[in-house]
Amino acid sequence: MHRPVSARVWLAPFLGLLGFLACRGLSAPARAADVDARNAALLSITAQDVKEYVGVLADDTFEGRESGSRGNRAAGIYLVEHLKKFGVRGGGVKDSFYQNFDAYHNILGFVDGRDQALKEEVVIIGAHYDHVGYGNSRNSFGPVGLIHNGADDNASGVAGMLEVAGAVCQLAEKPKRSILFAFWDGEEKGLLGSQHWVDHPTVPLNHVPIVINADMIGRLRNSRLSIAGVRTSRGLRRLVSRQNDVANLLIDFNWEIKPDSDHYTFYSRGIPFLMLHTGMHGDYHRPSDDADKINNEGLKQIAQLLFNVVIELAESPAVAGFRRQAKNESRRDQQASERPLPPLPSRLGIRWDEKAAEDGAIVVTAVTPASAAAKGGLKPGDRLVKFANREVRGAPEFRLSVLAAKNPVSVALQRPGEAAPVETTLELAGNPVRLGISWRTDDAEPGCVIINRLTPGSPADLAGLQINDRIYRIGGQEFATSEEFGQLATGTREALVLDVETAGRVKTVEIPPIAAELDSVPSAPPNQPASK
Repeated sequence: MHRPVSARVWLAPFLGLLGFLACRGLSAPARAADVDARNAALLSITAQDVKEYVGVLADDTFEGRESGSRGNRAAGIYLVEHLKKFGVRGGGVKDSFYQNFDAYHNILGFVDGRDQALKEEVVIIGAHYDHVGYGNSRNSFGPVGLIHNGADDNASGVAGMLEVAGAVCQLAEKPKRSILFAFWDGEEKGLLGSQHWVDHPTVPLNHVPIVINADMIGRLRNSRLSIAGVRTSRGLRRLVSRQNDVANLLIDFNWEIKPDSDHYTFYSRGIPFLMLHTGMHGDYHRPSDDADKINNEGLKQIAQLLFNVVIELAESPAVAGFRRQAKNESRRDQQASERPLPPLPSRLGIRWDEKAAEDGAIVVTAVTPASAAAKGGLKPGDRLVKFANREVRGAPEFRLSVLAAKNPVSVALQRPGEAAPVETTLELAGNPVRLGISWRTDDAEPGCVIINRLTPGSPADLAGLQINDRIYRIGGQEFATSEEFGQLATGTREALVLDVETAGRVKTVEIPPIAAELDSVPSAPPNQPASK
């Protein structure tokens, strides 16, 4: 992959005579006999490369890259030369790399798809390359009159795009769909470049299934990345999460859609989008947004995620269309949707002192009125030694037994003041629990269930599942509906293996084999939260 030269070395001839452009050759792809071409291309994305790209674009010699300035024009030439080195052709009229409007210039690069039918569809990945120059009272938080280098805003997004473009061009077999790399100009002046493109598209708008926007992705903190737009088309959250295995980022999937970057131009035209962002900071639109503050390793991780997502979208048999409900969804709706359900009533209805008995027996300290325990005659001070014909061996196993037991349940206990053991039978509240979760479904996320209640001490709780986790597969099988998931969850007494997504990370979770006491669990009534 091409490594950028330093800004002053590169820009000096431009500022003089716009002379010969010096560039290094493409860096070698990752060499590993046991990885396929896609992984090799992915591994060619490095922290050193993104550091050098940002270092060039955010150097003082570009004078803040304000649209219409000579520094901005120099940045455009720099981008075009890199696209040529990668083997990307021009994406404008007559294969031009430039889409000119007023005094501004979008830079467009195009990679043709290999599939005769799908190559007419074009996945767009974009980032604005302009910034605010020396700043003024309308676009700077000050001080004005000094160069605003815009390392994060948005040399970081441009650097990530260059890495993705170079990696795509290393693939021996290009993706099925075509890809347009769009470096937008005039974003800081009101999304001018992307607006000009949708008004004068270089490919038909109805041939664009999705747009990806990278804006301010250079300040990754605590591995956390924000992605907006996943609800503008069905299944995007799952697709992104599935491509996050190498980058391993913690992703905040934000429902809020703001008109604050170039993705909004496409969203307003009913085109799905993804917008990647690492958050605001105190250097935003200030001269202090410099390259030394970029998290280059984090930027590399985000570029790797971008590459995987772009390739997956370009290879998928179909990309779902625009989901119009997204226009009526807000952060408040997200908070309401993600609010957990209240806990279920206790099946047994006791509290106990876990340290009162060294042999693992349960010593009751309180009994809830009208509970199964109260109706069965349990009292404070009782020492439970058998439950459902099993020896009681500590709190965790006891909790699982209570959750899993089917009615009626036999209990053996030792009561203070009575020499002989006391045996009683209980009718536990509710149904036996297989997993210990309730869940909901979501129109924007087909083929998954979302945990909205987690029973303490249940198999799911002990396995580490969390509220708002997504379950994508169970026992290696996909499912289309909540009912299908429920059937898969209760159709076997063997261990269950779940594919679970937490904050964009997909992991495998194993639930132990079902207890012998567990009977079949009925499905939830229609229109009621499902639980198992």
